[in-house]
Amino acid sequence: MSIIIKEVTTEKELRNFVKFNIDLYKNNPYQVPGLIDEEMMTLSRKKNPAFDFSEAIYFLAYKNGKIVGRIAGIINNKSNETWNQQNARFGFVDFIDDEEVVNKLFEAVENWAKENKMTHLHGPLGFTDLDHEGMLVKGFDQLGTMATIYNYPYYPQHMERMGYVKDQDWYEFKITILDAIPEKHARISEIVKKKYGLKVLKFKKRKEIWPYAHKIFDALNDSFTPLYGFARLTPKQIDYYVNIYIPMIRLDLVTIIIREEDDAVVGFGITLPSLSKALQKAKGHLFPFGFIHLLKALHSKPKLADFYLTGVLPEYQNRGVNALLFNDLIPIYNKLGIKHAETNPELETNSAVQSQWSYFEHVHHKTRRAFIKQL
Repeated sequence: MSIIIKEVTTEKELRNFVKFNIDLYKNNPYQVPGLIDEEMMTLSRKKNPAFDFSEAIYFLAYKNGKIVGRIAGIINNKSNETWNQQNARFGFVDFIDDEEVVNKLFEAVENWAKENKMTHLHGPLGFTDLDHEGMLVKGFDQLGTMATIYNYPYYPQHMERMGYVKDQDWYEFKITILDAIPEKHARISEIVKKKYGLKVLKFKKRKEIWPYAHKIFDALNDSFTPLYGFARLTPKQIDYYVNIYIPMIRLDLVTIIIREEDDAVVGFGITLPSLSKALQKAKGHLFPFGFIHLLKALHSKPKLADFYLTGVLPEYQNRGVNALLFNDLIPIYNKLGIKHAETNPELETNSAVQSQWSYFEHVHHKTRRAFIKQL
């Protein structure tokens, strides 16, 4: 029977769109499923403020009446203006290993992009840098993280077969936590604090961090601006992400560096206990029992942690501010028994970020790629 491609137009179809990823990877030991309701919110035109400047379309592929693939087409007009491009994005993409299914899914998005006068299609990317991005091309035997995509090895093979080529790669590293603060770290930290008038902030109560929540995202905007495809978050988007992320952070694993003269955030490091196993147990559902697995993981003494978000203002990069972050965090990691940490994806060209791991034993164990094709 031929493949049918159908645009998602109803709430039920959107939920099926989200659930297909979980169904396709059922019992896969490396895939970390997201929460269905959270992804529904990301894809909702009514709830996601990225739709103030973005357009999107979602397609499902059916074979013999069964869903066998999904793909989203996204045009982030703000990013296109920032980078002077006419690019459409593809994202939230999954499919069975079937040439006809893959061809028709991408044909649907390519045609939509052409109709909207786009010149290229690239991805996988989401609406913003805080969505999942980058197709796994190395590390298929490694456990995924909450913040990243897992995909089968046949995905990039199909991309290349269809004429898509590498646009950017991201690297991920597994870091071995040091037993003590390196003497060089400690020395640099004291020098940097005095030289630039900086202070390390820690929080014991959640209400203490709220005055700095928007400042963290302002610093994220400034530190991420030069990065691939990034468009500055609007105040409305910052409100959206603050309400999502601040309630779930673990305070002892948050470190903020401020400039004492004006209380501005110049650097931040947000670590989470690895939630990968808990999310696998939740299977996409927060209720009735998923939240128990997540709460247990969040408040455990984990062996593995995720460097969830790290940023330093451009004018303070390569000036030792990262040493301040790890000078604070390493003793906490040791106290909790954290032995290893996973980095978030880092652009292969971002030497400033990757240089901070030189103090640690580290392994480059995953690579993910943004593909591109001229339309």
